[in-house]
Amino acid sequence: MADRARAGGHLIVVDLGFGDAGKGATVDWLCSPEAALGVSAVVRFNGGAQAAHNVVAGGRHHTFAQFGSGTFSGVPTLLSEHMLVEPLALAAEAERLIRLGVADPLSLLSVDGRALLTTPVHIAANRAREEARGADRHGSCGRGIGETAAYALRHDAPRVADCLRPAVLGQKLRALAEHYRPLLAPSAHHHEPIELLLDAYRAFGAAVRITGPGELARFARYGRLVFEGAQGVLLDEWRGFHPYTTWSTVEPRNARTLLAGIGATAAVLGVTRAYTTRHGAGPFPTEDPGLRHREPHNGAGRYQGAFRQGALDTVLLRYAVAVCGGVDGLVVTHLDRAAGGKAATAYATPDGMRDALEPGPWQDLGHQRALTEILAAATPVYTDLPADVPGWLRHHLGVPVVLTADGPDRRARRATESFEALLRRSEPGARPPTPVPTPARTA
Repeated sequence: MADRARAGGHLIVVDLGFGDAGKGATVDWLCSPEAALGVSAVVRFNGGAQAAHNVVAGGRHHTFAQFGSGTFSGVPTLLSEHMLVEPLALAAEAERLIRLGVADPLSLLSVDGRALLTTPVHIAANRAREEARGADRHGSCGRGIGETAAYALRHDAPRVADCLRPAVLGQKLRALAEHYRPLLAPSAHHHEPIELLLDAYRAFGAAVRITGPGELARFARYGRLVFEGAQGVLLDEWRGFHPYTTWSTVEPRNARTLLAGIGATAAVLGVTRAYTTRHGAGPFPTEDPGLRHREPHNGAGRYQGAFRQGALDTVLLRYAVAVCGGVDGLVVTHLDRAAGGKAATAYATPDGMRDALEPGPWQDLGHQRALTEILAAATPVYTDLPADVPGWLRHHLGVPVVLTADGPDRRARRATESFEALLRRSEPGARPPTPVPTPARTA
């Protein structure tokens, strides 16, 4: 146990589906005293306040949005430059954590000053635009993520470091509000006055540690880093099924780039349920309206739409593993709901049988739209799941299962023998660092 606590091999946690697979609960366990992995920080490498990572531990439940899911164990959070930071929601989340017994959660937080700010202006614009789509909604969470990313492509967007420069931030916020005025004026969605927002952002800048590029290396000197992804790989901005995607790189590219900057690598853990779920609009070949597992922490959202359920889908899982550049271990959750289940191992399509979806060139949205059309026309070919779902998945995906869960609580998680082997493989020096280029996104 002591040797494992001193280990330095870093870990990246990604969701291999459409989200809600159990990333937060996985990160909570990795950071827990029970796991004893010596985690020095949880690094958020994509997404923003739309994340909803449910953790149940020690009689407490919290839906982590911007704080890392290791917070119950006192593990610090680093919001990286790739995060979209929403200070007002973050302050409200800190208050909820205080009520759950976390003393001074903001003291556990470091925020990269280069990260974009999501503001009430972005949120109002997001909701107005999604409502205007009517029946053609994309399934947005209504948290301003797409508007934050899109605006920053063409404008000098507000960033976290600007909270320390009120005059600069004021100019940026006024330009932002003016940009969205034609969209918001006829809608029912509005935002607070700029002066009130400036006051709130000044307070945010004084309350949190705003950092620069050296923060990741500082944390790495003290122990293992756990990179916590948001949403699911099948919603990735470039690898998801266009246009039903997020404006965020969900696959591990950002995390690998951050690690390459400090000369390090990590093992990738891909998380999946024993069945498939999806929030809101978009293709879902195995959807089963008759499958109604109880979901106390997932329901219909005003902008996101219904919470949908269906059978396990190895075609989609193989695709997710491929666009991640491979994963080193599987985390299989919700095994308590697997009995009597089934899985799709192939699709019947107008062009014949398919047991795989081919990844296209990165950033080729035409290819992704073609994949969306394939899924829309696919008829799954099913097989019954055996009692040993982890073993079955290992056979079909060629990836070892390193962690399982048969319930929501931290105590329901079990590491396998393969987990110890994975930790040894991810030790420093076990693999050479491979920088991953991240070109700027274009509209």
